[in-house]
Amino acid sequence: MDRKLFCCFCRAPKPPNDEVVSWRQSLKKLLECKTGQLAFREFLKTEYSEENILFWLVCEEYKTITSNTEMAEAAKRIYTEFVQVDAPRQINIDCETRQEITNSMSQPTLSCFDKAQRVIYKLMKKDSYPRFLKSEIYQALLEPSDAS
Repeated sequence: MDRKLFCCFCRAPKPPNDEVVSWRQSLKKLLECKTGQLAFREFLKTEYSEENILFWLVCEEYKTITSNTEMAEAAKRIYTEFVQVDAPRQINIDCETRQEITNSMSQPTLSCFDKAQRVIYKLMKKDSYPRFLKSEIYQALLEPSDAS
């Protein structure tokens, strides 16, 4: 098997070149694709900022919760993992946003992480995404496979 037929980081079949090219349109377009998410995550690992994509993804999942009990448990996990000061994967948000989330933990809502998620999305869009497009990870996915 030729290595170029597979993603360099997840061994999944390499996405079609037109899909990889479409990721240049926007961060939103990149994040709509599972393989795009994986590629971007691998890139963020190299920049020591993987927590950004992980937080954004867990927030997307959190917004689909329908049970109040499940929401409270998930909110606590997200808060403990990403938001609280000295969290294992603490995200870079301002003190005011962090405090708003802290205050909402007694009765979390589906929107309690929205502001922080927007902050992290803007950070990825402005800083990490342009560098990703120039990265070896992205450039390797643009290379035509030997099966073409």
